Amino acid sequence: MTEEQLDLGRKKWITLGVLALGLSMVVLDGTIVSVSLPVLIDQLSLNFTQAQWITSIYAVVLAALLITSGRLGDRLGRRRMFALGVLIFLAGSVLAASATSAWPLLWGRIVQGIGAAGVMPGTLATMNAIFRGRDRIIAFAVWGSVISGVAAIGPLLGGWLTTNFTWPWIFLVNIPLGAVVLIGLVLFVPETRMGKAAPGLDVDGFLLSAAGFALLVFALIEGQTYGWWKPLREFPMPGFKWSENAWISPIPVFLALGVLALVLFIRWENHRNLVGRSALLDPKLFLIPSFRWGNVTAFAVSLGEFGLLFVLPLFMVNVLGLSTLGAGFVLAAMAVGAFFAAGIAEGIVRKVGPVRVVQIGLAFEAVAIALVALFVTPHISGWWLAILLVVYGVGLGMASAQLTGTVLADVPPASSGQGSATQSTVRQVGSAFGTAVVGALLSVALGKDLPRRLEDVQNLPASAADTLSTATRESAGGAISGLRAHDGAGAIVDALCRGFTDATRSTLLAAALFLLVGLAAATRIPFRAPDTPTAVDGESGVDQT
Repeated sequence: MTEEQLDLGRKKWITLGVLALGLSMVVLDGTIVSVSLPVLIDQLSLNFTQAQWITSIYAVVLAALLITSGRLGDRLGRRRMFALGVLIFLAGSVLAASATSAWPLLWGRIVQGIGAAGVMPGTLATMNAIFRGRDRIIAFAVWGSVISGVAAIGPLLGGWLTTNFTWPWIFLVNIPLGAVVLIGLVLFVPETRMGKAAPGLDVDGFLLSAAGFALLVFALIEGQTYGWWKPLREFPMPGFKWSENAWISPIPVFLALGVLALVLFIRWENHRNLVGRSALLDPKLFLIPSFRWGNVTAFAVSLGEFGLLFVLPLFMVNVLGLSTLGAGFVLAAMAVGAFFAAGIAEGIVRKVGPVRVVQIGLAFEAVAIALVALFVTPHISGWWLAILLVVYGVGLGMASAQLTGTVLADVPPASSGQGSATQSTVRQVGSAFGTAVVGALLSVALGKDLPRRLEDVQNLPASAADTLSTATRESAGGAISGLRAHDGAGAIVDALCRGFTDATRSTLLAAALFLLVGLAAATRIPFRAPDTPTAVDGESGVDQT
């Protein structure tokens, strides 16, 4: 091997490091907020619904724009789109850090999501262009490990920054990271783009998919506010107000419209592929069993992980009384498990193959969350929680690291770019739905369990119990911390803690059920023996410039 070849070999691994750092930055912001939510709720006076939006809006915007930005990168250059995404992401970080109320913070998260959509597709597509054979398998494993490992580290970093500095630093930390990524892009990352693309831009497909995702997530988050079937309050719309006396709430209507928009999106994408026009999605890819079932599995993994990261910090800070740093340390146990799994996964893959590793990982995740749900009490030790989360982290690391290669294993090389963007979108949709679905379940459970527990408090008037229950639910548990400072409120605090624990248990069991669905989907992925060549090992159909 010549010296020039050695230099090129070293450079591509440095390129992978730059891409991984950029990916880490956008993945980090998907989870760093979770453990800081109790502080944000307190200092910015957020309610439960706003807290859900702060967490999920980032993933909603990212999911809606991922495929579109990926296609733009194919045409205009992935490094160029990557750099633009980083700059927009940093602008959103500054906007979020300077927020003094809910709406400016939401707008900052939206801008961050737009920037992240420019970054994430470029990482996988550039890897696809510069790596071949076994090196590509390793690069994909690194990509999956970064997603699981950094996502697990986010809560610890968020807790540390919030405790030792102030909450805006959970966003300002992106500034030095982004600067390093931009320098690395200039020095080490080659420009790549698709050699030949179908004509036209799929604007209608983008609008349909964005509307579908947005309507579904909006309905899931706002259902408890406006009523799942019967209207609870007036819903203002441009030029029209949905009366609280209407025969049906707007929420089921939005759910139906969201599903209809996604059905029309699939039909529209089929049409554009048939007539040879540029399309965001090729639905025929889902006829490939490994791609179809692998994406269902990826969706379940993200849904379970981000649902867990929404619920547990609220429980640990408000019920167990941990600081945000203490909660971050407990959640960091997931990262310990994920990194341990990364160290042993390659040996297991060589013995049983990547599909079996994904299945084993999902089984670990589901069992760990079920055990957390069964053992959780208002006085559970943080150490005991951390041990269970190490087990969950092992499963998360095993499943996530191998999922990317598994999903893309049988995708034709010419469609690998679109396949990569689709599976990234599925992960982000899963994370958005994780916060929306699990958050909605927690809100419903709190509405049932808090009043039931307050009935056991002697001499507490029904009107006071209703006020306390509503305040605790709408503050996502923050009212419990406030009541602890009042003398004589011990019985009320104890009842609210028990009610919040009951709701947390029900929610975690639901998350475990979602992961079991993912495990069932993983059993449908065709088995691939260790070291079996895959479609993505061939040429990618991408011209490198």
